[in-house]
Amino acid sequence: MSVEESLFGIHGKALALRSQRLSLLASNIANASTPGYKARDIDFDAALKSATSQADVSKAAENSMGYRVPLQPSLDGNTVELSTEQTLFAENAVKYRTTLSFLEGRINTINRALKGE
Repeated sequence: MSVEESLFGIHGKALALRSQRLSLLASNIANASTPGYKARDIDFDAALKSATSQADVSKAAENSMGYRVPLQPSLDGNTVELSTEQTLFAENAVKYRTTLSFLEGRINTINRALKGE
């Protein structure tokens, strides 16, 4: 177990996975009008479970990535449904911020302990 894992537990890996998912969802949104673009997403729960059993968060995210099946396929082969992507992006952003706030609190607690407060 690394020092980071002992200090931050699962939250450090969760933050890294949420960041990767934000990037992937942003890419989906940016390519909403690109013909043939296939929307992808990370199964966060599966990725986090995988990340806790191995050290490489990027590998866990890659292994838990899949293509989204659209509710209404477009004629040009693009599978991005903008409203779905925007909702998932906003939801993931809130969870990212929550995890970040928890980690900031943990760091502040450690700093106070080191200062003897």
